[in-house]
Amino acid sequence: MLKANRILLVAAVSLFAGILFSFSEGDISPRLQKKIDAAILSTYEVETGVLKNIAIPADLNTKTAADFTENSLFEIYNDSTLLGYLYLGVAPSMKKKFDYIVLFNTDFTIKKSKVLIYREEHGKQIGSQRWLKQFIGLSSGDNPIYGQDIDAISGATISATSMTKAVGDVLKGIQILKENEVIK
Repeated sequence: MLKANRILLVAAVSLFAGILFSFSEGDISPRLQKKIDAAILSTYEVETGVLKNIAIPADLNTKTAADFTENSLFEIYNDSTLLGYLYLGVAPSMKKKFDYIVLFNTDFTIKKSKVLIYREEHGKQIGSQRWLKQFIGLSSGDNPIYGQDIDAISGATISATSMTKAVGDVLKGIQILKENEVIK
């Protein structure tokens, strides 16, 4: 009985989160959307919230290594309180790509990074929070280096290197956006 109640609670929270944090229809798959919603709710420990897309001028997007196109950078609000920011990206693995997010505090330090959908059999270790926690606390202007600042993972070299580079590119991009006062 308790297990059934927990399952119902999780389903209700997931449905509720999907309504609260939904992007415009057709932009993001429902599977990816559910994972984003769950990450936000657990990371910021909130029950409600709203994502607001941050428009990035095309000329600035070309100056960043990260892809700051439409639906990639968001403010996260609970009522009228800014909780932080979310970057949604895609990075290459050995043969395919994986979806990830970087969640930021309001000062643009990394609060959490998460691999949302990984599409290969090898290299899944990069989804481990034990490995991903190495990015926590990094901020705009930081440049993590795989094998030096970020521990290597045997059997996931390509994906781990890619994730490290992707997070570094996002941090450099955030710095450029701050310098150009797109974000504060």
